[in-house]
Amino acid sequence: MDIDVTGLESAALESRLSGVVTIDVADERVLERCYGYAHRALRLPVARTTRFALASGSKIMTALGVLRLVETGELGLKDPVRPILGDDLPLIHDRVTLEHLLGHTSGIGDYLDEEADWEASDYVLTVPVHTLAQTEAFVPVIDGHPQVAAPGEGFSYNNGGYVVLALIIDRLSDVGFHAYVEREVCARAGLTGTAYLRSDELPADAALGYLFDEGDRSNLLHLPVRGNGDGGIYSSVDDLHRFWRALVAGRIVAPELVETMITPRSEVPEEGLRYGLGCYLHATGPAVLIEGYDAGVSMRSIHDPATQTTATVVANSTEGAWGVAGQLLSLFG
Repeated sequence: MDIDVTGLESAALESRLSGVVTIDVADERVLERCYGYAHRALRLPVARTTRFALASGSKIMTALGVLRLVETGELGLKDPVRPILGDDLPLIHDRVTLEHLLGHTSGIGDYLDEEADWEASDYVLTVPVHTLAQTEAFVPVIDGHPQVAAPGEGFSYNNGGYVVLALIIDRLSDVGFHAYVEREVCARAGLTGTAYLRSDELPADAALGYLFDEGDRSNLLHLPVRGNGDGGIYSSVDDLHRFWRALVAGRIVAPELVETMITPRSEVPEEGLRYGLGCYLHATGPAVLIEGYDAGVSMRSIHDPATQTTATVVANSTEGAWGVAGQLLSLFG
């Protein structure tokens, strides 16, 4: 792999990146750069071990939680979700299946419009963020949004669909959504620092998320106090590479389910990518990727199973990762 280190560093500086950039090939780290502060007011530098919120980058964790339930025989991908939802969320069509939700083809209405013209400083949630610590608390938030398309009609990125998936895990598991994903996905992958942390009690190695490139305004009042099915887990660059290798090795779910997950289902031309179940796919090659974008969060992690190469950028600002993210994707052309 021909890495343009100068170009990556220029992109990081131009986008005022506060975060970490790494490239790993199997057991060897071939590039590592840390920029900025994990806590600006305290001038605490970002380190390789710093944990960052992943926003939608953690949808793949939710997807794998569902696939674990499929693997243990408690669910089937073609199963309709209505029997599990019962009388809740009545506007979700009876024909919506787990597969529809995983692949963003359910057509359900979304509580968070990805196409809306919002700013990082906007308060987009309709309930106090401190109330959103458990999955069931999201039911009134994702309720009341009419179906916008027939199930299976086409791809439309949908955050609410992944909250529905978390609700299903929450109701079927013995420990609830957060603990189930941490046990059945993170622990099976050997991830020691990946967890759904509360933003109002972050440990010393977790980065605060900042709305802007300058200033100390954090995202504390802009996101759920604890991440859920559509995003918000915290992780480190080391854990992300460890995660990818565990995934493709079949240590989280069986290889045939991994193949199901990374088989292209939809074209996503606005992103220049394709989509499987819970993850983006390179437009033409074998690379699998996740990305997250939210107030105070931006990240992308790309993995090529054939070469065991992972390229990751994580940032604790709203826009900071994107210059480097484009550079990293070009490595997998």
